[in-house]
Amino acid sequence: MALDVLAEHGVAGTTHRTIAQAADVPLGSTTYHFASIDELLAAAFRRHADDVAGALERRLEAASDAGAALDALADHLAQDLLAPGRGLVLSIELYGVAARRPVLRSVTQEWMLRSRRALERHFDPVTARELDALVEGLVLHSALSTDPTTPHELCHALHRMARPEA
Repeated sequence: MALDVLAEHGVAGTTHRTIAQAADVPLGSTTYHFASIDELLAAAFRRHADDVAGALERRLEAASDAGAALDALADHLAQDLLAPGRGLVLSIELYGVAARRPVLRSVTQEWMLRSRRALERHFDPVTARELDALVEGLVLHSALSTDPTTPHELCHALHRMARPEA
């Protein structure tokens, strides 16, 4: 329920009260389980990050080689991260709040480490880190642009970045 409230109202409009109202539970239920709003936000965003990281892990597990892994990563970008709707809004909200509230950076750090581990099934650690950073940049660039990157352009950028040095 907290993720629905975050997607609808953003971090700025999310409180213990708005979540309790949406869940149709007494306010004391949310404040009992989460002493602070940051604690509640961290739990909600961890769930979102787990869902997205799990989708990436499943896609990369099915990839047979590095080229297929890059194609799977492009599909993850286009279908899981950049698809219109709640997931994209939640990711952007998380980026913004983590930049302002260091206590929530642990959520983004855990997500990045999990993504890198999944990428390291097919790439060395340096390339995995670079690909992960490129994905974050592509998400922000595409989500905030009036001319979003196409799935073909996403795939091309990933393949170009991961190309072995000549």
